[in-house]
Amino acid sequence: MTPDLILPYDGILPVFASRPVWCGRASTVIGAATLGSQAWLGDDSVIRSDGQPITAGDRFWLGARSTVHIATESLPTHIGDRVTVGRNAVVHACTVGSDVVIEDDAIILDGATVGDNVLIEAGATIFPRSNLESGFAYGGNPAKRLRPVTPEELAERAERLREAAGEGASPPETVPPETEASVFVARTARLSGRIALGAGSTVLFSCELAAEVGPIVVGADTNIQDNTVIRSRGEGVVIGRDTTIGHNVRMADCRIGARSLIGIGSVLAPGTVVADDVMLAGGSTTDPGQLLEGGHLWGGRPARILGTLDPKKRALMSHIVEGYCRHGREYRLLQEQES
Repeated sequence: MTPDLILPYDGILPVFASRPVWCGRASTVIGAATLGSQAWLGDDSVIRSDGQPITAGDRFWLGARSTVHIATESLPTHIGDRVTVGRNAVVHACTVGSDVVIEDDAIILDGATVGDNVLIEAGATIFPRSNLESGFAYGGNPAKRLRPVTPEELAERAERLREAAGEGASPPETVPPETEASVFVARTARLSGRIALGAGSTVLFSCELAAEVGPIVVGADTNIQDNTVIRSRGEGVVIGRDTTIGHNVRMADCRIGARSLIGIGSVLAPGTVVADDVMLAGGSTTDPGQLLEGGHLWGGRPARILGTLDPKKRALMSHIVEGYCRHGREYRLLQEQES
C-alpha cells in the first residue's frame, strides 16, 4: 500500500522503510521524507518535505487531516519511534521524541523540542522554541506542563486515537473550478460551489473549500496551505491578495484583508473581519463578528493584540507569499508530470 499522492521535490522522492500498513484517501507524501516501518497514514494526511528533510521512525501513526511540514529554508522535522498523532493536528519544523502521543487538534510549532514519553493533550499549542520535558503531559494555549504521565496512560491514549480513525464520513464528489494557468490547485484538494481564485494563488494538499451558500473569493498570489477548511454558509468568504492562510486553519463567512497571515491551526468564527496587514499567531481563535485591526500581531483564544507588526514581521510575511508563489509553479509542473 502506498500514499494516494507521492511527489518528488527538488528531484528527491520519499523513502519508506517498508510499505505502510495503511494509506487513507488523499494521503500525500512529498519530497525528502523518510518513514520507518509500519507507518499508518490517515485520510487527507499530508507529509510535505519541500526544502528541509522530514524523518519519522517506526510505527508512526498520522491521523486524518493532520499535517507534518518543515520551515522551508531553516528547520527540518524529526519524529522518533512509536509516535501517534490524532486528527487535525500539525507537527511543524520541530523535533519529537519516541513514545509520544499528540492528540486531536494539537499544534507543535517551529523549533520546539518534545522529549520521550510525552502526552500533548487535545487542542494544545506548543509555542515556537518550547522544550517539553520527558515523562509529562502538556496542555493549553500556550501549552504548560500539567502532570507526570505513565507509559500505561500513553498506551491507552494512543489506542483511543487509533480506534477513532475510522469515524470520518466519506467526502462528497466535487468539481474543481476553472482556473487560469498561474493558479495551482492540488489534486487532493476538494473545491465545490462558486469559487474564484486570483492569479498566482495556490490551494494546497487536502484543503477543502466549500461554497455552500455565498461565494469564496481568493485574491491574487494568496496561498491556502494544507488541510485548511473554508466553508460559506451565509454571505461567503473573501480573502485579499498576498495573504497566507496557514496549515489546518478553519474559517466560515468572514473577510480577510490583503498582506495578512493567518497562523497554523487558527479558527475564525463567522463574521470575523481581519483588516489588511494583520498577523494572527498559530492556534488562535476569534469571536463571532470580531474585528482584527491592521498593523498588529494578534494571538490568543480569543485573539487580542500582542504587539506591533514591525518591518521584520512584514518582510517575513512577504517572503512567505513569494515562496508559495514559487511552490505553486513547481507543484503545478510536478502534478502535471505525475498525471
